[in-house]
Parts: sequence; structure tokens; C-alpha cells
Amino acid sequence: MSDVKIAVAGAGGRMGAAVIRAAQIAGASVHSAFDRHGSAAIGKDAGTLAGTDALGVAVVDDIATALAGADAIIDFTVPSASVMLARHAAEHGLIHICGTTGFTPGESDEIAAAARAGARIVKSGNFSLGVNLLAGLVRQAAKALPGFDIEILEMHHNRKVDAPSGTALLLGQAAAEGRAVALDDVSVRVRDGHTGPREPGTIGFATLRGGTVVGEHSVILAGDREMITLSHRADDRAIFANGAVRAALWAADKPAGLYDMADVLGLKD
Repeated sequence: MSDVKIAVAGAGGRMGAAVIRAAQIAGASVHSAFDRHGSAAIGKDAGTLAGTDALGVAVVDDIATALAGADAIIDFTVPSASVMLARHAAEHGLIHICGTTGFTPGESDEIAAAARAGARIVKSGNFSLGVNLLAGLVRQAAKALPGFDIEILEMHHNRKVDAPSGTALLLGQAAAEGRAVALDDVSVRVRDGHTGPREPGTIGFATLRGGTVVGEHSVILAGDREMITLSHRADDRAIFANGAVRAALWAADKPAGLYDMADVLGLKD
């Protein structure tokens, strides 16, 4: 059993339940679980709620109670809640594993400020091993094929609220790094009407939503009479939860700072 005590945010949601299950499989300690005020999960046993054996840990709606005695927060919630949790992590020197997506630039700046103020934050648009390996391949391909057009296609379930997905942006960032450009300067998020020819050097994004798709991403590099497609498909949210728990255990002996999943997996060495 790991001695890292994990507080699970959004315990009543699908990702919260997946994190609870992943923590038990990894032998990590589910110290507490919490959700928003008024959630139907409040008062229920976190293990029972996640479909496993009872843990003797009731879901609460008071953050101070949930974080008392905890070492790490695992958070797949919404940007406003994640920013608030990052501040708590900085104040108490906690680990904050943040898988939330859809941040504004200002909210991302606040997360970074919390890391500078004492939190150990691992923030990623995707916590799966496969996606982070894919990002490395995209970075290499974008660098090796400077004349190829890059398009990123993603599809998720019909309840996802942000677009492009955090994973699509992670892959776009990898492509931009391969080209040594700023993603904000070259990304094209929307095409509609008479757009004219494609501008060379841009990175395009296309978003699909429907059904119960967990996550599908393809990076297309289209050149003169040839095309390369690099893809990843997620079939179960467990891959993200497993990565988040792994990140929490990895961060236990790390100094305060802002990290990502590439740091956890040693892909920057």
C-alpha cells in the first residue's frame, strides 16, 4: 500500500469513479473523496459509488475536510474548480494532479502561479501512456517534414463541453514545438464558408462529438502525393485514471513546480 494519501475530486462523476478504482488497483490510499454541494454522491461510500468494495470513506462537499491530512488531489473537474484546488495545493504544499481541460490562458496562468507558490502540479491534457508517446512521435514528424500540412481530428462523447479537446491541443502543441513555432500563432480552429486556400504552416483542428466515444485522435501530415496518419483511440477512462494515480505517486518526492505527463514518463530525458 502506498503511503500517498489521495483526495479524489469530483468523486460523483465518471472520472472520479475511475480514479477511485485505479487507486485501489495500484494499492494507493483513497484518503478522502469530495464533490460539489448538492451532488447526489454526498454521504455515499466512495468505494461503493465507484462500483468496488466499500472503503469506509464517505463523499463530502467540504474541501477543507477532504484535504485535511491528504497528500495529493486528483482532479478531473472544471477549470474554475481546478484553479481553486491549485491554490489549496499551494497553501498546504500538496500534490495536485490536474486532468481538467478547457482552461482560458488566464486560468492556466493561475495554475502555473500555484506551482511557483509551493504546489507540486502535474497538469496534462491527457494522462494515458499511449497519447504521450504519440505526442513525441508527432513532435518528431513535424520537425522532419516541414513542408507537410498538419491537421488534427478528434472525436469525443456528446457530453464533452470543451473543444478542441485537451488532448488535441496537447498534440497540436507537440507539432508546434517540432516546427519551433507558437501554437497560438499557427492554429486554425474553425473553417466555414469561402475560406480560400489553406495557409502554409498552419495547424488545423477538427472536432466531432457524438455517442459515448471515450476519445479518438488522429494527426494527419499531408504532403505532395503522400499522407501520414498517427492515431490513438481510448476505449476506457481507466487509462487516464491509471496515469493520474501513477503521476501522484511519481510526484511524492518531487519539489514544487509545474510538470506534465512527459515528465512522469521520462519522455523528456
